[in-house]
Amino acid sequence: MAEAEQRLLMLIDDEPAQSRLISALAGREGWRTLVVSDSETAIATLGTRQGMQLSAIILDQWVPGDRACELIAELKERRPALPILMLTTSTSPQLAVEAMRAGATDYLVKPVAPDRLMQAMRNATTRETPQDELTPLAEKFDADLDFDAMVGTATPFRDALAKAAKAARGHGHVLIEGESGTGKEMLVRAMHAASPRAKTAFRMLNIAGVPASSLESVLFGHEKGAFPGAFDQQVGALQHCDGGTLVLDEIDRLSMDLQDRLAEVIETGQVKPLGAQYAFKVDVRIIAASNLPLADLVATGHFRESLLSALSRTSILLPPLRQRSEDVPALTRHFLGRIGDQPGLRPLGITDDALRLLSAFEWPGNVRQLQAVLFRAAVFCDGDALTTEDFPQLKEIVGECEAPATPMRESAGVQLYCEDGNLRSLEDIEADVIRLAIGHYRGRMTEVARRLGIGRSTLYRKLSDLGIDNAA
Repeated sequence: MAEAEQRLLMLIDDEPAQSRLISALAGREGWRTLVVSDSETAIATLGTRQGMQLSAIILDQWVPGDRACELIAELKERRPALPILMLTTSTSPQLAVEAMRAGATDYLVKPVAPDRLMQAMRNATTRETPQDELTPLAEKFDADLDFDAMVGTATPFRDALAKAAKAARGHGHVLIEGESGTGKEMLVRAMHAASPRAKTAFRMLNIAGVPASSLESVLFGHEKGAFPGAFDQQVGALQHCDGGTLVLDEIDRLSMDLQDRLAEVIETGQVKPLGAQYAFKVDVRIIAASNLPLADLVATGHFRESLLSALSRTSILLPPLRQRSEDVPALTRHFLGRIGDQPGLRPLGITDDALRLLSAFEWPGNVRQLQAVLFRAAVFCDGDALTTEDFPQLKEIVGECEAPATPMRESAGVQLYCEDGNLRSLEDIEADVIRLAIGHYRGRMTEVARRLGIGRSTLYRKLSDLGIDNAA
């Protein structure tokens, strides 16, 4: 930790509240923070004794405004090796492209969750592995809202998608587990868009992004005078989403006492704000998401079994990308199509050698990292197609990928061959077709049965055989 304690961050920000928050977060990771409020001071600081000790810069775009990219370029020219992260309220891909070309290491849209910010800083300053295009860019595209946009044919992924599509039609609570970057937020949005509650209240709450001292009030609400500083009544997220859906991301971060309170709300259907003498009856669907397996946390005493039981009537596991590497080519082409539609970029192809390289990497940041890598490569590509030369850090990590003995087999939906080159069984292929159809038609089972040319009763019998008949 001795080296980490010497790291110095320069924060270019003129908002005192945000500066204090970022400084406090950085302090937890062993950083010291130097706050400057304007561009001129930031440039002048680079030449000082403190400036020579800097390990990273965070720039709030609001300070230089339209000159943010010019400032990034000037800072980069003076200190080429210094990572620069830009905070912005803009979701424009054009700004992301311009910031990256100017030299930004990462691009974060406010409000950014504390864990996301600190992960970006860790990625930007870790020296153990090559960075550049492997550094995830946190925000690039608007979130997709339907199951059709979720690309993949691997059996575990199609199982998860089919289960989610069927669950979307109901009103029961849902638990989604999977590593960071596997697509949990995208799946949640697709489920909400396909649900009977699609036009009702919807709120996503990241547990890790709310100060622990405020979380109880944010969830359950409070009455005026409930505690020092409670000058007004506040409606909690559970009451706000009455009749709709509340998404609780990183629910594994919820304290044990709040887990008990939430389990009680689910059991009774009543919410009692802090300081209130009464309770509200609410009808709210909770979709909980966790990066960690909650059953393991229950076993170690870090999560309440009562809450897990209440949430997991339908439990969905999104597999990490390394467990479905056969989906990398299709995901790559899907992302390149979307990237090519962004302002300032153009459509690009990709060579087979580059696809093999991408498929050989284990993607610790999962689908989100793959998207970020492709975005970064597309920004700096001068040709008409991405090649292995556009991924130098990947080549260094993975090494030269030899061509497989058999050609890469890709399909629009269903894998026909086993790894040994033989055809898969008809039963397995049929199961994949049904999973694919359920995801494609967003859980509309009548339409699925019609398109497959079978009766609904036959379809539900096959769903039972697939082991997904208990989805709510």
